[in-house]
Amino acid sequence: MLLSVLIPAYNEINNIDTLLEKVQAVPLAKEIIIVDDGSTDGTRERLNTYRSVPNIQVIFHEHNQGKGAAIRTAIQHMTGSIAIVQDADLEYEPMDYPALIQPIVDGKEKVIYGSRFLKPENRHSYYSFYIGGQVVTLLTNILFNQRLTDEPTCYKVFDTNFLRSIPLECTRFEFCPEVTAKVAKRGIRIKELPISYYPRSIAEGKKISWLDGIEAIWVLLKYRIVK
Repeated sequence: MLLSVLIPAYNEINNIDTLLEKVQAVPLAKEIIIVDDGSTDGTRERLNTYRSVPNIQVIFHEHNQGKGAAIRTAIQHMTGSIAIVQDADLEYEPMDYPALIQPIVDGKEKVIYGSRFLKPENRHSYYSFYIGGQVVTLLTNILFNQRLTDEPTCYKVFDTNFLRSIPLECTRFEFCPEVTAKVAKRGIRIKELPISYYPRSIAEGKKISWLDGIEAIWVLLKYRIVK
């Protein structure tokens, strides 16, 4: 079993080395696919130094296209049997990988989401982000007959053949609601497992905004009604 770790990265020079160290420390056979999405802070140059590492593949976008576009590029290069999306910041804990992939390894699930809300000791981000995430999650559950607690979570895990079969169009943060909607429309009830979470501030580089929450709502409605 080979795990494909899909990492979209944009201006993460302060975190990229630590993140890759943490991912490499996970005791699983893995390939790490990093897509630099037009970074301008030195991340691109730093990632160049990892190109000789056997299990790391570095891909460069010439200009910033968005998280969704970077994930779509990474999907094109994955060769593992299971894939997990890993943000390039340090908000999530790679040591959660083994528990998250196990239901897929066992053949019981095709999709697993890691929920920040199923681990009570987790701190959470800004109140506005918390409320926005809860609204998006509630709307997802209503529109797509799910029982999720954390739809916008980064840790989304897939059987790679199943992930390849999903026709994604996303370019920005709408990857999350798009993939969730399209998984749900395949008749899958998405299973969640608890994960650790260490939120960072806007000053520390958090990039999502309330406008992305509005876009997520629009995407959910679009894929419920139109597609």
